[in-house]
Amino acid sequence: MKRMTQALMAASFLIGLPAVAQSTAPEIAFTSTDILKVPRDELLGEVAGVATNSKGDIFVFTRTGDPSVSLGGSRTFQRGGTKLYEFDAGGKYVGEIGKGVYGFLVAQ
Repeated sequence: MKRMTQALMAASFLIGLPAVAQSTAPEIAFTSTDILKVPRDELLGEVAGVATNSKGDIFVFTRTGDPSVSLGGSRTFQRGGTKLYEFDAGGKYVGEIGKGVYGFLVAQ
């Protein structure tokens, strides 16, 4: 009987442990800013990569563009909608680089 009581106490401790562990996680403070001014008809969606150059220009690579399919010879080629946006150092939209370029398929 003593072993059963000890086993029940250990089981209740182990069951309650994840709830205690989850409630003790610290909150991470952050500040959100909308530095990038995206054109009205564009949505960045989930971003796969961000980079800057020596002038401070910002480049954003995203996979949320329009997918397309084309036929070639005996097989179908599917291209995901990858896009590379360019913004100046202040976040103003400059343009899209390589729209519909085959080479972006490698980055997917």
